[in-house]
Amino acid sequence: MTPEIDCVQSDLLEFRWTDDAVVADFIIPGDEHHVLRVLFTNPVIIRILDEMPLSTEDESTPKEGNVPHHFAYRVEGAVFETTQSETWKFTQQPATHYRFLTGWTCLDVLSAKEPTFQVVKRISTFDEEPGGVSETRKA
Repeated sequence: MTPEIDCVQSDLLEFRWTDDAVVADFIIPGDEHHVLRVLFTNPVIIRILDEMPLSTEDESTPKEGNVPHHFAYRVEGAVFETTQSETWKFTQQPATHYRFLTGWTCLDVLSAKEPTFQVVKRISTFDEEPGGVSETRKA
């Protein structure tokens, strides 16, 4: 079961790009023990940015379908999608533009396959401390 995520309270916790997959782990607000993993296992084009530049991007498409506090979207006709290589779009068709919004970070993904969503145990590599983040070292 995929949890409901209030995007304003979430953030991109970890991003990994390997030979086999692109993995993005997002904070599940109110659940410090799990993350929502979004997994793509095919060629993709990725863009990660702060939500502020995204909100100022000049989109010619109407803002139809935007839902307050919603986390995941399929987007049509956005600048990110339309400005990509024609060769990539031809070889990966039909590609879909997925957008994952949080209160701090936005992840855009162009992919010919749908992502997989999983709730997985959160493995902490950093502990937050007042005034910053410190690395947790395991013996």
